Amino acid sequence: MNSVRRKILGFAAAFATAATLMGTATPANAVTYPCQMSGSTIPCTTVTGIDPGSWLQVRTGPGYQYGPIAQAYSRLYNGNQVGLTCWTTGDGAADNPNYRYWMWVEVGNSYGGFVNDWYLDTGSPDVWKQQIRQCP
Repeated sequence: MNSVRRKILGFAAAFATAATLMGTATPANAVTYPCQMSGSTIPCTTVTGIDPGSWLQVRTGPGYQYGPIAQAYSRLYNGNQVGLTCWTTGDGAADNPNYRYWMWVEVGNSYGGFVNDWYLDTGSPDVWKQQIRQCP
């Protein structure tokens, strides 16, 4: 078994064990799940709650005053997969001004930026804060 496969299987096993110990869903139906991004296995989720014909803007910082990342990677649609690197707080979500959590997401080809967690299928902050580190 090659080292990449062992690493992936080890991460999946650790993730499943942690989910069981915390009493949360298993990776098969968890809101976050392990996936490959930029050559590493990290927690991932999908984009949700975006109106038809609209998109979620990936930004350079945790707020609406920050511009988009590179144009080819700056728009996310319902169902798009993103890697979850870390979280911080910033502006409230457009649909819920009191929800101020922003995620640094990887969107592919080593590109990443911030989106408000309100539009990600991550579940409760009480759960994902145990799996995803706070941004430095």
